[in-house]
Amino acid sequence: MGLQMRSSIKIPSFLLFLTLYSVTVTGNIMIAILVSISPNLKHPMFFFLGHLSISDIMFTTNIVPKMLCAVVNGGVTISFVGCMIQLQFFGISLAAESLLLAVMSYDRYLAICNPLHYIHIMDTNLCVQLVVLCWSLGFVITLVTVVMTSKQDFCGPHVIDHFFCDLVPLLKLSCSDTSPVILENILLATPLTLFPLAFISVTYIYIFIKIFNIPSTSGRQKTFSTCSSHLTVVGMFYGTLVSLYVVPSDGYSLNANKVLSLVYTYVTPLFNPIIYSLRNKEIQVALRRYVFQKKTKI
Repeated sequence: MGLQMRSSIKIPSFLLFLTLYSVTVTGNIMIAILVSISPNLKHPMFFFLGHLSISDIMFTTNIVPKMLCAVVNGGVTISFVGCMIQLQFFGISLAAESLLLAVMSYDRYLAICNPLHYIHIMDTNLCVQLVVLCWSLGFVITLVTVVMTSKQDFCGPHVIDHFFCDLVPLLKLSCSDTSPVILENILLATPLTLFPLAFISVTYIYIFIKIFNIPSTSGRQKTFSTCSSHLTVVGMFYGTLVSLYVVPSDGYSLNANKVLSLVYTYVTPLFNPIIYSLRNKEIQVALRRYVFQKKTKI
């Protein structure tokens, strides 16, 4: 059904969402390219940041094009297989981002609390293994949810009151017992979000203790600046996600649910590259060098 808006604002809304989507994809592609080609960004934190950008690109591209069609047409048709594929990629990108943020917090913990052994611990092999683990866990656990959801009986109506195939509105259409899917989601999918959040919280407690023990004010500010971008992204991502999925939904209207979904579909992927670009001098330097090289070749 999409967002179900008045006809007078359909075209302006379409142009707004299309612009935001274009900026989001462009910004995240820029981050991914800079991380892959710039010698100054060959550090674990930027390696994880590149995968975070890939996750954001997958996340928005999986949802937004179909949503834009729904905005213009007042709704859109999607096949059952297409709906399951969208649910799969949605789950993969959401889980991967959650786990990658936890891995990045571990990287910051090592860099700040154990700097002498950081290079030896966070080597290339460990970085690759952590990234593979993030994507693999997201794929496997989401696949279990999708397979169980696909075995449900959907006897009508076949109308999803949302702008993408999310699990909750899908299960509302099922005329069979949904408790196995809900139980699986509680036992596997929910911890995939909450455990990384708990891990991030613990690592930042140690990080803040370490920062507060630094005697000079300038030293504290410099150390905190190395993790401020990541902390901002974590706050945006989990703040919206917890509001939407952990807080009971009875207190929210369906439109409020859609608004919160819009926030993590558009706002978080859009601001991730902006936050890291504005707050990270290495990214700024790499971007200027890349632009300068392009102009020189022209």
